[in-house]
Amino acid sequence: MVRNIALLTGGDSSEWQIALQGAENIGNALDRSRYTPYTIVLRNGHWTYTAPDGTKSELDRNDFTLPVAGRKIKLDYALIVIHGTPGEDGRLQGYLDMMGIPYSSCGFVSSVLTFDKAACKRAVAGSGIHLAKEILLNKTSEIDPAAIIAELGLPLFVKPNASGSSFGVTKVKKQNELLPAITEAFKESDQVLMEEFIEGREISCGVMIAGGKEYIFPITELVCQSEFFDYKAKYQGFSNEITPADLPEAIRKEVNRLTLIAYKRLNCRGVVRIDFIVKGETPYMIEINTIPGMSSHSIIPQQAATMGMSLTELFNLIIDETSNK
Repeated sequence: MVRNIALLTGGDSSEWQIALQGAENIGNALDRSRYTPYTIVLRNGHWTYTAPDGTKSELDRNDFTLPVAGRKIKLDYALIVIHGTPGEDGRLQGYLDMMGIPYSSCGFVSSVLTFDKAACKRAVAGSGIHLAKEILLNKTSEIDPAAIIAELGLPLFVKPNASGSSFGVTKVKKQNELLPAITEAFKESDQVLMEEFIEGREISCGVMIAGGKEYIFPITELVCQSEFFDYKAKYQGFSNEITPADLPEAIRKEVNRLTLIAYKRLNCRGVVRIDFIVKGETPYMIEINTIPGMSSHSIIPQQAATMGMSLTELFNLIIDETSNK
């Protein structure tokens, strides 16, 4: 029996158009002998499906059905391709849980936890994972640039604490750059995370558990032409992504070990990407991406291809694994 799948994409973050590219790539790869996907764009409160003839219809969120050509199509699974809110922060997962619809990503609690960068770091602390020193700000916090720099040093990173992209992230090199960077980060989140700069090699490792098997993807090294792996580096060709990364075997094994620890500690589901900075021989976890990019040039598709797995096979595994959760 062919299943009707809701391919949920778009979203309300600054990365919503990137999500559309990923959804298109996944939609083209899905096994049509098993699934009929319906791409539904979530944007500004609307959940819109556009039929091949251009006719638009809204998903009925009361029963998770789609009116198409005079009939109601019952959708029984959600494949989430949304970076940031509402797909990565737990909001969409909470709705799907209430509706009894299985979905492809981490569950509600894990999504809330991993989306909050500071809370995520605290959740993995004590598990042997190295983390950058940090200071967390609320909008009511008193800000003393000199004290912040005394604690974290320069350069340092200023980031929105809850955000699904690199928007609002600044590498601060001088004290007079700090307050503007904080203002910019507050545009993306109600809290701002400041972290010490760790100089080293930037790498990323995909991970998934499916069918009782642990899949540790080949590591990718990110060689950026910009200051860090920002929007330009991710999406506009300002980086060289090397898969598999040329790492000493001991470091590779340690990154693989820490990636799996974080995945299990945070109770993740589906495919996840975890980013590290390797300083000397020590990997520092930077962040976790619970709905990683899936466009043709994204890291996870590159890693899957390197280990001989097609996107079709990848999403067969993900859907099978998460269908009964």
